[in-house]
Amino acid sequence: MLLFLVLLVSRSTPADGQAAPAFDLVGPKVDVHVKRGEVTLPIGQVPNLLPGDRLWIHPDFPESQSTRFVLIVAFLRGATNPPPAEWFTRVDTWEKKAREEGVFVTVPEEAQQAIVFLAPATGGDFSTLRNAVKGRPGTFVRATQDLQAASMDRMRLDAYLAAVKVTSQTDAKLLKDRAQKTASVLGIRLDQQCFDKPTDQQAPCLTQHTEGLVLDDANASNRVSQITSGNGGDLMNQLSYSTLGGAGLYSPYIGAIVDTARILASLHTAHFQYIPALALSTEDTLNLRLNVPPSFRDPKSVVVVALPPVGPAKMPPLHPVNPADQFCAQKSGLVLEAEGAPLVYATTMAHDLKLHIESKSGPVDVPIKANATEGGLVLAQTMPSLPPGELTGVVRGKWGFDDWEGPRFHLVSAQAGKWTVAPSDQSALVVGREDTLHIEGANTLCVEKIEVQSSGASPAELPWKSPKPETLELAVPLKDAAPGPVTINIRQYGMDKPDKLTLMAYSEAASLERLRLSVGDPEAVLMGNRLDEVAKVSLNGIDWMPTELKRVQDQDRLEMKANNDTAGLEAGKHYTAKVQLRDGRELKVPVTVELPRPQVTLLSKGTQDERSADPSPVRLGSPDDLPVDGRLVFFLKSKTPPNFPRDEKVEVAAADNSFHTVLSVSDGTLMLEDAETALGVVEPLAKFGSSAFGPLQARAISANGVAGEWMPLGTLVRLPGFKELHCPHNPARPCTLTGTNLFLVEFIAASPGFDNPVDVPADFTGTQLTVPHPINGMLYLRLRDDPETVQTLTLSVMPMTPGAQTPTALKPATAPSTDQQSAQTPGPPPSKTEP
Repeated sequence: MLLFLVLLVSRSTPADGQAAPAFDLVGPKVDVHVKRGEVTLPIGQVPNLLPGDRLWIHPDFPESQSTRFVLIVAFLRGATNPPPAEWFTRVDTWEKKAREEGVFVTVPEEAQQAIVFLAPATGGDFSTLRNAVKGRPGTFVRATQDLQAASMDRMRLDAYLAAVKVTSQTDAKLLKDRAQKTASVLGIRLDQQCFDKPTDQQAPCLTQHTEGLVLDDANASNRVSQITSGNGGDLMNQLSYSTLGGAGLYSPYIGAIVDTARILASLHTAHFQYIPALALSTEDTLNLRLNVPPSFRDPKSVVVVALPPVGPAKMPPLHPVNPADQFCAQKSGLVLEAEGAPLVYATTMAHDLKLHIESKSGPVDVPIKANATEGGLVLAQTMPSLPPGELTGVVRGKWGFDDWEGPRFHLVSAQAGKWTVAPSDQSALVVGREDTLHIEGANTLCVEKIEVQSSGASPAELPWKSPKPETLELAVPLKDAAPGPVTINIRQYGMDKPDKLTLMAYSEAASLERLRLSVGDPEAVLMGNRLDEVAKVSLNGIDWMPTELKRVQDQDRLEMKANNDTAGLEAGKHYTAKVQLRDGRELKVPVTVELPRPQVTLLSKGTQDERSADPSPVRLGSPDDLPVDGRLVFFLKSKTPPNFPRDEKVEVAAADNSFHTVLSVSDGTLMLEDAETALGVVEPLAKFGSSAFGPLQARAISANGVAGEWMPLGTLVRLPGFKELHCPHNPARPCTLTGTNLFLVEFIAASPGFDNPVDVPADFTGTQLTVPHPINGMLYLRLRDDPETVQTLTLSVMPMTPGAQTPTALKPATAPSTDQQSAQTPGPPPSKTEP
């Protein structure tokens, strides 16, 4: 890159090393267009020439120009191969055709450099210049290369100075921001001490000592490596690392341009001296800048101007400042920060730029332009609608005549309704104070602003920040708010409506002390105050629900029931449970887990008839139905502790605790099958009496009296004493059923579907019933002790005795409900029906 010490160039370098006058003399203008194939571009958009390009050159001298200039266009083919005579084109700028129409020149094959001379018209001027170039082509090759680089560096510097001058001089923050961004993308050195000065002195400070502002860049380094070889290269390298050249801190072309001035000075004759000119392109015009006034007396000054190099274009290495950064596609004032190619910002060589985005709905191309003051690429029009989610944008356009694909950027398109409050902040809003709220979403890049609105109030904007790409942190003031709903409005770029989150602002919450339970025990006790607000307690996938609230010695005790097994909890381990309040808040409470209570598992159960008793004609329809006059036997396996202790007992009782008994090994009602399993035996009729019926349950009791959890054993049912069934030969006529305790039957029917059942009154005292004629010798019953289950009665059908007294017919009952009909109906055993 070129230090503005390029401006040091003059006829000779001062011996004291002081800076020579800068390139601040305005020279003539030359209009240039370049046509390649069917495309014509202004010279400002042309970074390189190719053989076959057609150049239109028009010298722009004023009508009052008194000195006639000859414009000579020459092409070179390297330092060691002098160009042929036909590669030189003379233009007499004062002639009408040249002034009005310009001249067309075609880049010849094998050309490597292009150069323009402007010389005062004298006799022999054209041949003298042509012979000078042919005689020492390497001198002009060197001059062309150095002047090209010097012109590019000067354009970078001019772009920086212009950006600083148009920025507000009274806004120190804006000035610093834009100066730093502009300097970064243009490769300009900033003096940070300028920002420590008073506001009105910062801009002048930033623009002084311009000879030391331009830094080297990668493109310049590539070019200098091509020309700095051999003895001449050593001279340039030495100069660029001298004090005059900025001690190696700035552009290596400083030494090269000073060397060029010396070489051109060596061409000095009695009639001509060569002075370099910087060509600063704007649109289709080369604006020439001189560092010394031209002389129109012998030796007359010949202005040397470099055109773009001849050869393939080198694409600008533009890249994102941070390749991992993401950008909100819809953000107003979006800037895609990119650096590494100062000429993209300082010139118009990169043109027709667009941001190409591939999306599910199809490709989108958005015009963009390079903006040095913003430090990147900005949109030239509003971003169109994009699908939500992550996208990739690729910079595409032209670098001169060539297609160019530049850097890629990670884009994010706003998504609606993807916000949730962080779990730890679900109950964070408490009235009477300011609370910090964390909101999580897919990405926060597109958030424009956040508002809060409580009941009856207008929305108020909230300060917020994003500590993580997916997290919003905001302070919600609730000092004067009342408990109730609070709405958070999250407005995003590109979205018409805000995303709304409705939260609750709470009063002070319940005070929790401890949750206490035993391992494997579903019951637990929560202690604290205001426990009427508790909805449930959760720990390790187990939920405890409130069952009963008690007040003991100025403290609440809430009894709770678990929905899952608690055997996985460890006694003595420190746990913390979540407590959900009825208003939706979540609190935490320490948990005390004590040693487990005794627990047993029911392996199997059954009933046995007494050997002396006649078998009952009733076949029970459910294995859970337990006849009260039978003997109940069941096997239990100990879970806690693993072995069944000999001193452990088993309590058997009604669900309503209206009767109970205790089994033990010592009295023989419990018998150990092995170390883990015990057999329990209960004779309900003997233990509980004939009035025992309904759900039966059992639980283990440890030796120290700690009772385990109840488990169901079944349902005790009482059976009538059925004796005989007498039926006539005609199946359409009813039968007579005799027995005792017939009131224990609720319904009796001839079919399992209970079509036209007989309803037995609850206060029936008789011993005979008129019943439907059985089908296949079976009748179907529903007992009062278990009316949901269908039982089967199988008796041998006996003929009706002539003259026998017919019992009073009972009123047929309404057919049972569909749910009752769906009850399990066991199949009847084989039987014979007497005629």
